[in-house]
Amino acid sequence: MSERISTQQRGDAAEALARQHLERHGLRLLAQNWRCRLGELDLVMLDADTVVFVEVRYRRYSAWGGAAESVDARKREKLCRAAQHFLQQQSRWAKYPCRFDVIAITADSQAPAQLDWIQNAFDT
Repeated sequence: MSERISTQQRGDAAEALARQHLERHGLRLLAQNWRCRLGELDLVMLDADTVVFVEVRYRRYSAWGGAAESVDARKREKLCRAAQHFLQQQSRWAKYPCRFDVIAITADSQAPAQLDWIQNAFDT
């Protein structure tokens, strides 16, 4: 039996790890893998009175660039558009302040996963 794990399974596991971490820090899940024609939001959480759009990035090897650095200008723009659409569709959250966080997870076979939570990672 193969020990290989698909990219989708790794992504799902990374999102589950990120969600657990955020919930341990008091955030509450509003939506997970929320999709629209403009993109996808990995996690939408509520931190007290702030709606938090969380991008989860996983990298097996940091040598090819870190997980956090992979959230480039194009990805940030796509996240902003999807977040605006979310707030239009879920209007009860539109009155709350918002922020964008990144959870960067790096794991290789030699060490346990390293999770870096970057709050307010970028402005819109």
